[in-house]
Amino acid sequence: MCPRCGHELRAPGLWSSAWECPRHGTVHPYTVLTHTGRDSVDHVVGRATVPVWMPHGLPYGWVCSGVAYAGDERTGACATATCLSGPSPLGGAADLLIVAEEPGVGLGSRHAGLAESDPGDGFDAGPSHAKVLAASHPTALWSVPAVDDRAVFVGEAKGLWLWAVVWPASAGVLMYDELSLIDLRDAPPDVDLEFGSLSPRLAAPP
Repeated sequence: MCPRCGHELRAPGLWSSAWECPRHGTVHPYTVLTHTGRDSVDHVVGRATVPVWMPHGLPYGWVCSGVAYAGDERTGACATATCLSGPSPLGGAADLLIVAEEPGVGLGSRHAGLAESDPGDGFDAGPSHAKVLAASHPTALWSVPAVDDRAVFVGEAKGLWLWAVVWPASAGVLMYDELSLIDLRDAPPDVDLEFGSLSPRLAAPP
């Protein structure tokens, strides 16, 4: 599907090597792995040319609820998404989606519910609203306006966009406790991961 709108794509053919969206033209195809587990994570890690972020330090009860990527065999995965689900600090269930992507892919903006493919100029004006440790490096994140049901934070890590999207918006308080993110491409193969059922957030429309 299109990483920006979820529309079905026209596959490459005789006259073109590109994936085409009727709304957004040439895009990187977005694929959601249909089940959770270590094999799905390894599949994405094996294709990724950008980080595959996995948060540590979340409250007890949080599990990995799916992975996805944008890209194909020619380009590799130039955007990755890791979804986690668990109890919100304020009660009820919550979901946290971490996206790493090259500029212009639009996967983070899609999940943030934004119209443009990138956060735009001036998103980082003023003091940051949250901080994470991304591969042991302090990384600033700024809150950006989004649709009412979610909280959205964005910054840069390893020279790429880093998005954190949290549902519901009230669960965005998770981001005010400094999370530690590891890039699974650099993690030992036996790193401990807990898995739950697949979250519909990964494939939901913008």
